[in-house]
Formats: sequence, C-alpha cells, structure tokens
Amino acid sequence: MQPFRLRKHTGKPVLSPNPRNAWESMQVCNPGAWYENGKVWMLYRAAGELTDYTIRLGLAVSTDGFRFTRVSTRPVLGPGSDYDGGGVEDARIVKFGDTYYITYATRRFPPAKFWLRRETLRIPPKASPAVRGNLSVSCLATTKDFRTFRKLGPITRSDVDDRDVILFPEKIKGRYVRLHRPIGPRVKRPPSIWLEWSNDLIHWRGDTFIAGPDPAHEFEEAKVGGSTPPLRTPRGWLVIYHGVSRWNVYRTGVMLLDGDNPAKIVARCPHHIMQPEAPHELEGVVWNVVFPTGNVVINGTLFIYYGCADKYIGVATANLDELTEYVWKFRR
Repeated sequence: MQPFRLRKHTGKPVLSPNPRNAWESMQVCNPGAWYENGKVWMLYRAAGELTDYTIRLGLAVSTDGFRFTRVSTRPVLGPGSDYDGGGVEDARIVKFGDTYYITYATRRFPPAKFWLRRETLRIPPKASPAVRGNLSVSCLATTKDFRTFRKLGPITRSDVDDRDVILFPEKIKGRYVRLHRPIGPRVKRPPSIWLEWSNDLIHWRGDTFIAGPDPAHEFEEAKVGGSTPPLRTPRGWLVIYHGVSRWNVYRTGVMLLDGDNPAKIVARCPHHIMQPEAPHELEGVVWNVVFPTGNVVINGTLFIYYGCADKYIGVATANLDELTEYVWKFRR
C-alpha cells in the first residue's frame, strides 16, 4: 500500500517573518485557523526581540487559503497577566455559538533563547519549583472578531508542563472535551496525548490516556502530542497529531477516535503523512520541524496549517474523505 502524503503548497511558506515589525521579525509559526464566510482567519505565533524572546499572536487573513495578508502591524494578543507574562503561543481555535474559543500555551516568564539551550532565565531563586522551571500552562481566551479578546485564565495545573490543549469543536454527550499533553514526574508517562471532560471549559475531570509514543514507528518513538482541532467524520473524529523521533525530527501522524467515545482509538496510521523536506522546514530557529496547529475544510478539501522549523508557516492539503478512508484501513 502506497503511504498517504499531504500535498504541500508550492514548497514555499505562506507567511514569513516580517523585518519591518520588531515583534515578528525573527519568527512566525504554529497558527490557529478558522474558515467562515469565504475567509480563513489565522492567529499566528510571532517573536522578534532577542533580549527575552517574548512571544505574541498576530492576525492574517486569506480568501483562498493560500495567500495571506497581515491584518495589523501590531500583535492582536500578547502577555499582560501574571500567568502569561512570558508570552502567548500556539493558538488553537474552535467556535461555540457566536464566540470563538482559543486555547494557547504560555509561561510566567519569557523563554529566552530556548533553541540555544544554554540560555538562563532570570527567575527568583526562592520561587516555587513550577516557577523555577518556567513550566508551560495552557490558557483560554474568547473573541468574536479576532481583534478584541477576553482572557479567561489558566485551564491546566501549575505544577505540570501542559501544552497542546485542543478543544473538540462540539460537545459530546453534553460535555466539552479536550486533548492535552502533560509532562512531568506526576504524569509517569513519556509525552503523550490525554483526554479530559468539562461542563464549563474551566474545570476538567476524567483524565484519560489516549496515545503515547510508539517505539515501533521511528517517526513517533520519542513523544507525541495533539496538533489541530479534531474533525468529525462518518468514521469518527479525525485527529492530526505530531510525532517526534529520537533525533528530534517532527513529523505528522493521524488517527481516528470513536465518535461517541473519543477516549477510544478506532484507527491509527502506522506511518507519518508529512515530514520536513523543503529548506524552510529543515532549517530555521529549530531545525527539522513540521508542526500543524490549524485546520479548516473548504469544499471537501482539508487545509492544514503548520509551523516550519519554528520560523515560517506552511500549508498542506488533502481530500478529507480520502484521508479518512485511508486511516480507516488501519482500524483496530
């Protein structure tokens, strides 16, 4: 069987750093995306200042899903509270009623030049272990226009590094559902995908392990995490996720979760559907990375927006039905 591969758009980024804006002159990547009324709205992660590497969100829009125009010369969402003083990053977007709900990762302090690994943070020595570790927590914000936002605060524990929090786009059996990827001594598993339930989007219960790294598959043998919001299909919830090899190469995997019980995997593709290949995916702030965070469906075509080497944004497409049926071949 020929492996399924996403189709990358022209082999070039759809958005690159902008040297004219200091806050996004070094990096744009990992965007959330939403399609409505003929437009794709993209909330993208951006950074430019090299002193502390504060991360913010910018806004771009497209009418065809490929060509994007920045909406503002200023970030639309940035740090401003004690819990997100280090920046806001890696947005995922869903909509309930007339309101968009955005999950994003943050730290208490800016991450400094994390890609160098030798950079140290200026953190009070008597701070708690969670603060000393500058652990990532995930937060929730809402908006109705992608310009004015209301921050609702943290939705993960402060003593666990918890990123890749992704809401399902609809309630299941009357409750909200999310994926997340907690890391730390309390978790007792390698970086994996977990699922939780909530009645109010703030308090979460019933944490359930979904999928961990598979040592039989080189592309995901070190860690896995959720990528884009799940999509409901006749075969179940289509979940795009990222897998990391022991050589720290980020690739893209796909699975199906049960439509009524998303804690159950019904099919999981044993190989990746996208990997870093183009120069802008191989070399950047962090090399060898394709990292999906946003997806939309336009006339049956799935558009997947992803960070490239932590410096650019790319898009890849697939026929949604064809991808779903392909993954279904690997049902359990």
